[in-house]
Amino acid sequence: MNERLLGVLRAPLVSEKTARLQEANQYVFEIAQAATKADVKAAVEQLFDVQVEAVNVVTIKGKTKAFRSRVGTRGNRRKAYVRLREGQTIDVMAKA
Repeated sequence: MNERLLGVLRAPLVSEKTARLQEANQYVFEIAQAATKADVKAAVEQLFDVQVEAVNVVTIKGKTKAFRSRVGTRGNRRKAYVRLREGQTIDVMAKA
């Protein structure tokens, strides 16, 4: 397996919203900053042995925060919404 693809997916995101999306066969992952849609698709297909139908990528801008009169910015994050083909699932709660 390509080592670059192993670094693409950081972690699955688990929340109430992602639980609702899983019912519609859509999963959410935190991904690397430099990852492309093609990288995410290839990584999910190889790691979980499923077929990906679509990938949408979102960049979340870091917040500006103040601490002791110094202003700083938190880092940006990226997440990918991955839709699988009908009848396929991923168990994101399984421990590695």
